[in-house]
Amino acid sequence: MTTNGEEPQIENLKLADPEEDVVNPWSVSSSSQEGVDYDKLIKRFGSSKLDQELIERWEKVTGKPAHHLLRRGMFFSHRDVHTILTNFEQGKSFYLYTGRGPSSESMHVGHLIPFIFTKWIQDIFNVPLVIQLTDDEKFLWKDLTVEEATRLAHQNAKDIIAIGFDVEKTFIFSDYTYMGQCPEFYRNISRIQKCVTFNQVKGIFGFGDSDVIGKIAFPAIQAAPSFSTSFPLIFGAAKVPCLIPCAIDQDPYFRMTRDVAPRLGFPKPALLHSTFIPALQGANTKMSASDNNTAIFLTDTPKQIKTKVNKYAFSGGQASVEEHRKLGGDCKVDVSYQYLRYFL
Repeated sequence: MTTNGEEPQIENLKLADPEEDVVNPWSVSSSSQEGVDYDKLIKRFGSSKLDQELIERWEKVTGKPAHHLLRRGMFFSHRDVHTILTNFEQGKSFYLYTGRGPSSESMHVGHLIPFIFTKWIQDIFNVPLVIQLTDDEKFLWKDLTVEEATRLAHQNAKDIIAIGFDVEKTFIFSDYTYMGQCPEFYRNISRIQKCVTFNQVKGIFGFGDSDVIGKIAFPAIQAAPSFSTSFPLIFGAAKVPCLIPCAIDQDPYFRMTRDVAPRLGFPKPALLHSTFIPALQGANTKMSASDNNTAIFLTDTPKQIKTKVNKYAFSGGQASVEEHRKLGGDCKVDVSYQYLRYFL
């Protein structure tokens, strides 16, 4: 285990021990009703806590009040955000990168959190944004055809566009489409792939002998947008720093990316990590697009949302009315209250 802020070397990156919370790009679960222990996760991942001092510095640099997702701790961890702010104070710009793995017809409200926050950052800093739709990833991991994965990417792009990003400064792309349009994107993917061994990628992502080779090669595809030369029509050959707002389960990709970046002559991408919106059934797992009853989708009607909350939402109430009046509710585990903290 690493201490706060000490980033592990690539050869030391690994999945969680069995007794720890499970947090990786494909699975999130906790044995606690209160959900993932994010303080422990910071230590395990070697990131830095997003503390009040950094929030105040953010407000000073931007001249704007902090977003409620910052103030309330929904974005709780970071890597090198101080560097991004220092560069901005010196007149050096940066760009934003985030993404979505399209596995459902519609995104759910949990997927919105990084996008809502990213839009706020784009608005206050007036910077470019690239959004990757990993249709290739979902083809490799899910029971989908290439055509279906591509179609879902188009469907999810509609949800993302509706958030209201600056159309003049935002580039949304799917891997299947962009790979054939931009040779430099693929060149950067190849450069990253040459820096990471099979043994290292097994340790980071838990791949086994029965996993298809596409999975083993994919992490470099998610890493490549961290390097600005992957977008020559936007940045030319300039090596512009990158800031990535994302859920903490995506961090393994970018710990790998940060390890190889200096070897390839690129700045390390900075990151802002968000917590997970709990599933309706409780905070011991996150919302999942694969299970309709755990999530509230953007296409759900008000009636459907009300039914889901009333039927499935885990309550922080006590076992009886008498106990509830005496002890009160437990807001730490009450799902409806947690949703209000994110969106109200």
